[in-house]
Amino acid sequence: MKWGKVAALLLVAGLIVGAAILAVDPLKKSLKLGLDLKGGVQVRLQAKGAVTDKELSQIIAIMRNRVDKLGVTEPIIQKEGENRILIELPGVKDPEAAINLIGKTAQLEFKTIDGTTVLTGKDLADAQEGKDPQTGEFFVGLKFNPEGTQKFAEVTTQLVNQYPEVNGKRDERRIIAILLDEDILQAPYVIEPITTGEGARITGYKDLQEAHNIAVLLRSGALPVPVEIIEKRTVGPTLGADSIVKSKTAGIWGLAAIMVFMLLYYRVPGIIANVSLVLYALIVLGVLAGLNATLTLPGIAGFLLSVGMCVDANIIIYERLKEELRNGKSLRAAIDAGFSRAFWTIFDANVTTLIAAAVLFYLGTGTIKGFAVTLSIGILSSMFTAITFTRFMLKTLADSKAVTNPRLYGA
Repeated sequence: MKWGKVAALLLVAGLIVGAAILAVDPLKKSLKLGLDLKGGVQVRLQAKGAVTDKELSQIIAIMRNRVDKLGVTEPIIQKEGENRILIELPGVKDPEAAINLIGKTAQLEFKTIDGTTVLTGKDLADAQEGKDPQTGEFFVGLKFNPEGTQKFAEVTTQLVNQYPEVNGKRDERRIIAILLDEDILQAPYVIEPITTGEGARITGYKDLQEAHNIAVLLRSGALPVPVEIIEKRTVGPTLGADSIVKSKTAGIWGLAAIMVFMLLYYRVPGIIANVSLVLYALIVLGVLAGLNATLTLPGIAGFLLSVGMCVDANIIIYERLKEELRNGKSLRAAIDAGFSRAFWTIFDANVTTLIAAAVLFYLGTGTIKGFAVTLSIGILSSMFTAITFTRFMLKTLADSKAVTNPRLYGA
């Protein structure tokens, strides 16, 4: 028996198991959870009428800007089909407020009493929410760009000069209505010309959050084409937590059953397969964390499915190994022949699955893409652990001559 080889085997196995134990907490913190696990809001938008790719990209950019201003972490905003956009907002505390913000077209208009539009959202440079310290009134302060400043100065000056107050009585024709998506937010009276591009306020909000939401809409700009919400779904955090618990339970029992089967049926190679399985899980979860991927329920399904494929590769190798041992070959020769015969079977099976995963990723959306990504990473990792790591461990074991009885290899 070569004790150096035995020590190397034990050291590698110990390092892998130890690394897996130490990585549990860091992986928990670094892996992001998707909507179905964390809870939140899913909204599907559809553009009205014909829409170009450029306009759809503009809508996505505007929506991302709005969502970022809401403070939502890890949102998913992506194109779906030719004229749809999928938005997923995990961890949203106020679903209705988020849905209202997303669904707004944000078409800002300033109209005189005769219905003439004198300014639009394109003339706006900034919009900030605030609270008047004297009156306690919540408001949105508007600031116009140079072109908007000039327009606003001209129209306010014209209204003041054209409709002077008589005996202190106000003339309603001085009113400039402020509309958002054709709804009148406010209809302020022009007391004097506003030439600085600042000072215009929209008031009447119940709290600072409502004013903040309107300011976000105005700052992000109007959508290039109208959109409508065709589907909205709210997932409670309780449902997400329940999914995590059930997935964890299923995963633990499934892995335990696989490990027990491998140990009882393949004996010593089964131990190596179990260590390989731990390394496989460590690689997959580490890659997902490194890619900053969002873990969803279908993603967990893809991971567990690829676990089965990882074990399947080991089973193919071990069955070939058993055949070679039964044919009277030495342990080292049986290992080489077993891997040589099993390689193309494993390769072909995994490549065809990778092709299917690529199709799912290219044509799928949302959680389907997450499933495809997790499955692909799992397949590549399983090929590495089965073909490279398992082979290294078996060859080292054979060279150590610690276990030579064919019966302990399932033959």
